[in-house]
Amino acid sequence: MNQAIATKDRVRIKQVEVLSDNWYVLRKTTYDFQGRDGTWRNMSRETYDRGNGATILLYSKLKQTVVLTRQFRFPAFVNEHDGMLIETCAGLLDRDDPHTCIRKETEEETGYRIKDVRKIFEAFMSPGSVTERLYFFVGEYFDEDKLGEGGGVEAEGEEVEVLELPLDEALAMIETGAISDGKTIMLLQYAKLHRLLE
Repeated sequence: MNQAIATKDRVRIKQVEVLSDNWYVLRKTTYDFQGRDGTWRNMSRETYDRGNGATILLYSKLKQTVVLTRQFRFPAFVNEHDGMLIETCAGLLDRDDPHTCIRKETEEETGYRIKDVRKIFEAFMSPGSVTERLYFFVGEYFDEDKLGEGGGVEAEGEEVEVLELPLDEALAMIETGAISDGKTIMLLQYAKLHRLLE
C-alpha cells in the first residue's frame, strides 16, 4: 500500500487527449514523473483502453484433455501471421464481474456450462501500451456440461472453432509455434506445473 501511495505522489498528469474513441479509447497523456533521484521529467505516453478481460483453461482429468478455440485475429494477421490463433476461451468483462464474464464466454464460445471455475491469478498482458488487466481461471469440464455447439456470437462477427486436445499435444504446439497466444501459453504451462490433470 505504501508503495502505491508513493508511486501516486510521483505522477502529475498534465494533459489527456483522446486520439480515438471509435471502438475502444486511445488516449495520449502528458505527465511529469519523479525519478528515484528526485528529478521530475516530462513524459508522454499513449494508452489503449479496451476494458478488462477474463480467460479460462477448460480441462478434463478423465480424458486428459483441454478445450481451446481457434479464430481469426486481424492484428496477428497484419504482423506476419496467418491470423488463425489457437487460444483459451476469453472475453471482455463489459459490465460483468470476472466470474460471471468467464462463465458466459465459456458457454458462448465452447458450448460448455461449467459449474465450478477457479481464479488462479491476474496479469497485465501488454502494460507498455494497453490498460487491460486479464483475470485467469481454470475449470474442469465433463461431457454432460456440453449444452451447445459454441462458436461465439454470430451478431458480433465471431466464428469460433472449438478444439479438444490432449494436454501434452497442446504443450507441444507451443514448441512448434502452432500455439503462440500469450494467455494460452500461460494457462497451459500452469496446468502442467500444477498437475491439474492428475
